[in-house]
Amino acid sequence: MYNFDKLANRRNTYSLKWEVNESELPMWVADMDFKVAPFIKNAIKSRMDIEAYGYSLIPEEFFNSIIGWYKRRHSIEFKREWMLYSSGVVAAISSMVRRLTNPGDNVIVQAPTYNIFYNSIINNKCVVLSNDLKYKNGVFDVDFHDLEQKMSDEKTTLMILCNPHNPIGKIWSKDELEKIGQLAKKYNVTVISDEIHCDLTDPGYEYVPFASVNETNREISITCIAASKTFNIAGLQSACLIIPNENLRKNVDRGLNNDEVAEPNFFSMEANIAAFTNGDLWVDELREYIFANKRYFYNFIKEHLPNLHVIEDHATYLVFVDISYYSNDSVKFCKELREKTGLYVSDGEEYGKNAKSFFRINLATSIANVKDGCQRLQKFLSII
Repeated sequence: MYNFDKLANRRNTYSLKWEVNESELPMWVADMDFKVAPFIKNAIKSRMDIEAYGYSLIPEEFFNSIIGWYKRRHSIEFKREWMLYSSGVVAAISSMVRRLTNPGDNVIVQAPTYNIFYNSIINNKCVVLSNDLKYKNGVFDVDFHDLEQKMSDEKTTLMILCNPHNPIGKIWSKDELEKIGQLAKKYNVTVISDEIHCDLTDPGYEYVPFASVNETNREISITCIAASKTFNIAGLQSACLIIPNENLRKNVDRGLNNDEVAEPNFFSMEANIAAFTNGDLWVDELREYIFANKRYFYNFIKEHLPNLHVIEDHATYLVFVDISYYSNDSVKFCKELREKTGLYVSDGEEYGKNAKSFFRINLATSIANVKDGCQRLQKFLSII
């Protein structure tokens, strides 16, 4: 029904991703190239026709559409009173780090992880404490012994969990999330669970919401969700926080308002409501398309570039690639890849010091671009 082969032309449109040379192929930042779903476009057009773009309220339909979506798609029912609006997940995380910690506190992340987490911690005078994921036999896993040691530090007050995990695409199991929750409860650590990639799992795979595991996880956590990745509307800047614990919720709410990140973009409400109300079929077809792109990429690497190793996990449109056969300096590798072939990917070191021999590639684009990217990568590896 939906045509994901036909992309939006984003060159010369102030696009962060596409402000590149004409000969370059950007496959880096987590931003899809597909045209926005027609029901979102129509909702924005309807809003545009008002012809006065002033301050907006947050309607109950916004929260109700999210409640319906998560009940249908993920079998979890959020209560309305648990929910807060924010102008973005990153804005909310930065606000929560400020509100829930004191300068000098430790905040746990699991490297390699989303690079902006580091900024939210360091910029707020806290200490990044990385529970590095263990990499063995081509797979990343949680080091629970190390995690307990870091949580037991009296200066550790917060953990930022990525669920599913960016950049490795891992869906954490219920058992893994339960263990994290148990340790967090034991050592009085609040867990911020960034679940912005949750809808983009491979067909047949489902993620586990952190707060759905048990009452412990629910009471010690904040869940961050948004339509921005699923429907590629990050530029409309909106998100929702799920905080069942009343005292924690009140504290976070005060922080969001103090930081002025609790007011909506004029167009964001209609776009979100349309997405979460009408988006089921579109997302189902999107997942199939992205999965086909990933299969093509995996198979190409296995057949033509066997000295690379792809981390084959089951979420996001991002793929993490082990380049250790060729280089342990991903910054240099990715710089030369771009200079020599025009293929622009993200270096692994951006996500943590334990990822210097990886790069991340974004496959949320046309199959034609995926094939082009594979050819450019093959060309580069033939000349280094």
